[in-house]
Amino acid sequence: MIARRLRHSDVRRAAPALPNGFTLGNLFFGIFAIVSASRGQFANAVLYIVLGGVCDSFDGRIARATGTGSRFGIELDSLVDAISFGLAPAMIIYYSVLDREGGAWWLLVFLFTACAVIRLARFNVTQGGVAKRFFQGLPSPAAGGTLATYYWFSQSRFYNQAAVADLPWPDMMKVLMGALAILMISNVRYPAFPKIGIRNWSGIGGLIVVLGSICGIFLYGREFFFPAGMAYVLYGLTKTFVLGLIDRIPTGAGMDDERGDEEEDTLATRRGRDLVVGRRRRQRRRHRANPTPGAGIRPVGGEDPRGG
Repeated sequence: MIARRLRHSDVRRAAPALPNGFTLGNLFFGIFAIVSASRGQFANAVLYIVLGGVCDSFDGRIARATGTGSRFGIELDSLVDAISFGLAPAMIIYYSVLDREGGAWWLLVFLFTACAVIRLARFNVTQGGVAKRFFQGLPSPAAGGTLATYYWFSQSRFYNQAAVADLPWPDMMKVLMGALAILMISNVRYPAFPKIGIRNWSGIGGLIVVLGSICGIFLYGREFFFPAGMAYVLYGLTKTFVLGLIDRIPTGAGMDDERGDEEEDTLATRRGRDLVVGRRRRQRRRHRANPTPGAGIRPVGGEDPRGG
């Protein structure tokens, strides 16, 4: 019995190390990507960014599944993401594209990394540690992954066709890099990982997205990642633009579930602040219901004993 309790206790103490281990694995791949890019091994550098994204997708899910989520884990994950999806992708584009242009284009590396850091800090304050259906601003893994996988796309047969290869890609990448940086700190909403199911339209849509992505990877390989990332970026922009034009969220049987999910997640992100406000209100009510002795007594002449 004692040995069983000791083993159970050891497992509980070791459980938080599992998600944090995946987070540090993400950091390892991010640093290795920078080193590989500095050596001119750009294809390998992009692969390490993708592997870092795989680690990043698992650490949070493992923490929730094992009940080992903590504020430490949230902060650690954000610090690592700033390197793996902020600095590392920017350095890959700098070494593979911008460095050949000369000038002060390294400032785009600073801009992209700075926006990634700001985006992650805002995420920790507003959405960190709660269930979410959407992200406020472009997620840093999506921005960094889209930027980094451009190199894979540039080595594809489709890219090297005459109609595509003749486009001013170096100038386009400068614009794209700046646009991705601004989108990370914007208020544009981007959907989180799709909910998979067959009970409602949102679940069916998520299932289609996941199956389509798997098929795209098997059919097109590395060529698939950059167009898929651009599709995600444009989806959030288009949806925000359309909703801004009609100035309301569309209603209907197909949209009710999505609207309910967004409203629920908005409440969840404010739950921490509401708890603090509610606690203060309850304290004020208790204070009014049970005032301190002599709090409402005034001396003769109506002078307030609290003074001025």
